[in-house]
Amino acid sequence: MSSTEDAIHSANSVNEENPSRSAADGRKAGGWRAIKYILGNESFEKLASMSLVSNITMYLRTEYNMGGILLVNVVNIWSGSSNITSLAGAFISDTYLGRFRTLLYGSSASLLGMLTMTLTAGIPRLHPSKCIGKSNCPQPQSWQLCFLFAGLALLAIGAGGIRPCNIAFGADQFDTRTDEGRAQLESFFNWWYFSFTVALLIALTAVIYVQTNVSWVLGFAIPTACLGLSISIFLLGRKTYICKKPQGSIFVDMAKVLVAACWKRRQTLGPDWEQLSYDPSPEESDQGVVKLTRTYRFRFLDKAALIIDPNELDGQGMSKNGWRLCSVQQVEQFKCLIGILPVWISGIACFIAMDQQNTFGILQAIQMNKSIGPHFKIPPAWMTLFSMIALSIWIFIYERIYIPRVRRIIKKDKRLTMQQRISTGIIMSILCMLVAGIVERKRRDSALSRGSYESPITVALLLPQFVLSGMVEAFAAVALLEFLTTQMPESMRTVAGAIFFLSLSIASYIGSFLVNMIHIITRKNRNSPWLGGHDLNKNRLENYYYIIAAVGAANFVYFNFFACHYVKKVDLPGDVREIQLENSASGHREDL
Repeated sequence: MSSTEDAIHSANSVNEENPSRSAADGRKAGGWRAIKYILGNESFEKLASMSLVSNITMYLRTEYNMGGILLVNVVNIWSGSSNITSLAGAFISDTYLGRFRTLLYGSSASLLGMLTMTLTAGIPRLHPSKCIGKSNCPQPQSWQLCFLFAGLALLAIGAGGIRPCNIAFGADQFDTRTDEGRAQLESFFNWWYFSFTVALLIALTAVIYVQTNVSWVLGFAIPTACLGLSISIFLLGRKTYICKKPQGSIFVDMAKVLVAACWKRRQTLGPDWEQLSYDPSPEESDQGVVKLTRTYRFRFLDKAALIIDPNELDGQGMSKNGWRLCSVQQVEQFKCLIGILPVWISGIACFIAMDQQNTFGILQAIQMNKSIGPHFKIPPAWMTLFSMIALSIWIFIYERIYIPRVRRIIKKDKRLTMQQRISTGIIMSILCMLVAGIVERKRRDSALSRGSYESPITVALLLPQFVLSGMVEAFAAVALLEFLTTQMPESMRTVAGAIFFLSLSIASYIGSFLVNMIHIITRKNRNSPWLGGHDLNKNRLENYYYIIAAVGAANFVYFNFFACHYVKKVDLPGDVREIQLENSASGHREDL
């Protein structure tokens, strides 16, 4: 048996059978003892993946001679695909492999992807020759693009296994039935972001510099090694983890609820419909699954659990056909998913603004003065580090200064509400795009006045928009991730992770769609198209930024007048958290 298979067998046999103890030393499994390995794994994995994500625009521009719409499309579609594969990863994890195995296999696929990308940089025949001047740039051949896309595809597959499971696997290590466990879980979200962000700030500075100014081969070999180290750390902690067995796909259960509800659409819910609903007792239900409280919204879905014929049950009182009769538990899980959608949609608009800095923000930096002194030039991808710095500083201030001081003053925790954080994140996204538009206009005018490709204005002028982008993530992204994870039952945590990354995916695809539509519409004006080509000086990128700002303004109105009603919650026994929803028909709020 291979070492990987040994690790899988050991982790499963030790902690799936008895998740409260570790057979290795008799100590309690899970908690912060296991989290240190998970955070270590996550830090090095993010270091490897983000060293490529942060600099992929520069790599495709310099090594593959891509520019304009093609470059933005490749980056956005790859980014979107890396996130949308999270749905497949969540399905496989919940149905077949469990979170531990899915994380391990996803990390292995990412390692193969990074090795492939290293080969594209190290073998000259795998990429086109260098540009001659600013305009004569040989384009990559089809087979070269196929090899490149194969590496990106492996990385996307690996991300699909890692992203929906890392947060959920970390959350599995805490007993959320206790006050201490719930408090630890709440801090875990921020420290999860903080730990790998600090690692990125320390390491990506050097990695991106090596990629841009020393060697792309060495610059890709370093994150490949980091991925190998990440997998090693993850396996070292295998005997400390709580590894829960897969309980079956929530996605299939949701499909069953929808089909059963449609099949019984002509049925009416009488006064005794609750007694006629299929609601197996805890002994008949899957062990380890906390039953959800019955709710009274989305009443159409309740028909899926309505018993209209005694023959729908077998001799033991269980459903014969899950596509015709579902349990109340399955119905309530589907309601949980529908209940988070309004807030989830609001998060997508925030992420559209964040995405612009990884493409157009880097392209702006390429055409600005990057010199510090006579011998040093700032790598354009370093600008993304300031987003991470802003995020890290805010989380440190919030967790280590704001909360302890408020606790001393009022003798209890007083955190910013989720609604306040998401609203602040939306405002930051609007400001980010407005500032980016103003800076781009100033950059473009100064370059045209000099008649040069690069603007004489220092790249430091881009700092405000990158800092604001980091604050969007610090407020909106962290809050949305916490919202999705805490508002869903334990059995749906992997789904929550997948839905979070699906929002990132949709934001990337929408960004690509907007870029292509605006390019098609504005290219008729040959004097000043908004987007397209290798030279931003010939475009009106600021107008595109203003459109994204307008999308953010519409999102602010949508969230504060509609979606915010889905954020309010109270704590119930057994860690079943409730969302109070605005009932538009009756004007009253009902509990989830």
